[in-house]
Amino acid sequence: QVRLVESGGGLVQAGGSLRLSCAASGIIFGIYEMAWYRQAPGKQRELVAAINTRGRTEYSDSVKGRFTISRDNAKATLNLQMNALKSDDTAVYYCNARYNSQPWGQGTQVTVSS
Repeated sequence: QVRLVESGGGLVQAGGSLRLSCAASGIIFGIYEMAWYRQAPGKQRELVAAINTRGRTEYSDSVKGRFTISRDNAKATLNLQMNALKSDDTAVYYCNARYNSQPWGQGTQVTVSS
């Protein structure tokens, strides 16, 4: 049974930092391109960052230069370091395989106060 568990969210002031983690189980983590997504109230879920099996990263324009995605295949963990947070970053953040979507986890809430 595939399970994705996100953690690390919280309330932070604008300009602050948070580090999100996603623990994956039930999948062969290392063979998947993985990604972080977010969904703000009233908006569709959007891709934030992705990392392929070779470590090549991709970011949405809105987070480029502020967020860093990384992975630890040995621990089946996906991370997202978020710096210089803005109020527009407020959302529920989810991880998933980018092209082989698995059942979604509960996500982790990030709230940035201005």
